[in-house]
Amino acid sequence: MQQPSTSPQLTDSQQRLLPARADVQSYREHGFWISPVIIPDDVLDAAERGMQRYYAGDLDSTGIHPAGWAPEVGTGLRKNDYSSLCVDELAALVRHPMIGATAAALSGAAGIRLWHDQLLYKPSDDGDGKVNVGWHTDRQYWESCTSTEMLTAWVAFHDVDPEGGSVGFLDRSHTWDVTGLDFFSQDLAGLEDSIRAQGFSFDLRATTMKRGQVSFHHCRTVHGSGANRSGAPRRSLAIHLQPTDNRPLVRADGQVDPHTNTRLARQTDGLPDFGEERLFPLLWGR
Repeated sequence: MQQPSTSPQLTDSQQRLLPARADVQSYREHGFWISPVIIPDDVLDAAERGMQRYYAGDLDSTGIHPAGWAPEVGTGLRKNDYSSLCVDELAALVRHPMIGATAAALSGAAGIRLWHDQLLYKPSDDGDGKVNVGWHTDRQYWESCTSTEMLTAWVAFHDVDPEGGSVGFLDRSHTWDVTGLDFFSQDLAGLEDSIRAQGFSFDLRATTMKRGQVSFHHCRTVHGSGANRSGAPRRSLAIHLQPTDNRPLVRADGQVDPHTNTRLARQTDGLPDFGEERLFPLLWGR
């Protein structure tokens, strides 16, 4: 897919769906915000086809295709990074203008670039307890970045509720300094105990969303999800986003914390270039 050099314009009807001042205040106070329906059915229908193409190995680009879930891994939670750089239908979802425009409004950023994405497939629970997403923050994995206003848009391809393993957020947790969290942990109760033991409340805000709604959360917001008991797989794309002023965070030893992006990005003056259009396409702004 051709990489855009500038972001598209919104229609009048799309402009009316952007977060209002009270919505932005709510995001900053609570650490997350659920949009109205902003993604059209045809874009999600195409994304569903793109997910199937990805799993079948029918890729439009193989230049960036890191390891992730593969059929030989078997059942359980599927997580595959950078899928939108491999399949055009998933790229079209990531580049839908309401994603970047909403992220810019919530974060106050002048522009928004992709950081990376995660294609997520959570099968219906078969009793083995291996389909939870442990309580974690995205920021704990992004210590290579200077920006503290990075955020994530989570797009389910269908209606989703807690019974179906929807994402849940711990209210106001973006203000915490909590440790010991783990995306891959299946022990949600143990992580909850750890959070409480550190002196934090556990005010879980579960989500129920219609198809086309998108949840946005701050990079420091603690979130996760339990088992999918809906009888059908939960299919979604997590779109991780960076403000255009994000730069590599250089440690005292002159190094940048390891992340796949620091390895894949073009090096400029000895540092990864987080503005490289090939890997981090501009989604909104200049």
